[in-house]
Amino acid sequence: MFFHRQELQHKATPDRPDAVYARKLQEVLGGQYGEITVAMQYGFQSWNAHIPGKYRDLLYGIGAEEFGHVEMLATMIAQLLEKAPVGLVEGAVQNDPTVAAIIGGTDPQHAIVAGAGARPVDSNGNPWNAGYVTASGNLLADFTANANAEMQGRVQVARLYHMTDDRGVKDLLSFLLARDTMHQNQWLAAAQELRDEGVEELPVPSTFPISKEDRDVSYQYINFSDGEHASEGRWASGPTPDGKGEFTYVAEPPAGVPMPPPTQPDERFHGTTGKPSTLEKAKGAVKDALHKD
Repeated sequence: MFFHRQELQHKATPDRPDAVYARKLQEVLGGQYGEITVAMQYGFQSWNAHIPGKYRDLLYGIGAEEFGHVEMLATMIAQLLEKAPVGLVEGAVQNDPTVAAIIGGTDPQHAIVAGAGARPVDSNGNPWNAGYVTASGNLLADFTANANAEMQGRVQVARLYHMTDDRGVKDLLSFLLARDTMHQNQWLAAAQELRDEGVEELPVPSTFPISKEDRDVSYQYINFSDGEHASEGRWASGPTPDGKGEFTYVAEPPAGVPMPPPTQPDERFHGTTGKPSTLEKAKGAVKDALHKD
């Protein structure tokens, strides 16, 4: 059951209207790493969780908080648009030719489609995509993906912080940055706790028999670049994080194996095979006739 309380987790009031910045702020609302994504991601992970207890409760709680962040950003965007001019005005691209080339002013759909309101889109107007959501049912894989989502989101909010001098906007972004700090740390802690408790292990999925891998290459760093310094990294020598092997460094890829010949699909797929088209057409017709009801 969801219950909505008509209050915000944190104040979301700008000092003044700014339609150009409202468009920028859409990225952390409806972009790949925006608040809609993490709200839906944590929601589906909780609904797909296979065990009760603290991990599922964690997902439920943070998923609900992220829906509140969606609401705060949508509220902020609507207020940035509330008294902003409908059309382009002098300085709308902040006299920055790069910004002018990319943005070209306000998002017209803020006015035309949403009536001076927020939309479930990114800063270029691309609709939010459910393909952004990761919910695999494997908690170690999902918690690791969640940490990445919070890191990417915090990077974007940090960049947006430097793109405005509006104290009200910065106050909200400061709060969101702090919550992203917490959420990064919480997902990393939760992932480690899964491992410490033996619920999940590396490599993911730990339930797949490791003996069925080609173990000769499980811990090889194979250098597919002409750069030389990858050999200096932690991934090129020493014990592996899963505790099951030792990294080795291979300076260049070993010789490969011959490519198989090109495929020859059924003639009725009508691919170009190099055979006479009349022959292919006749063979397809025969197959159709043989398979008639």
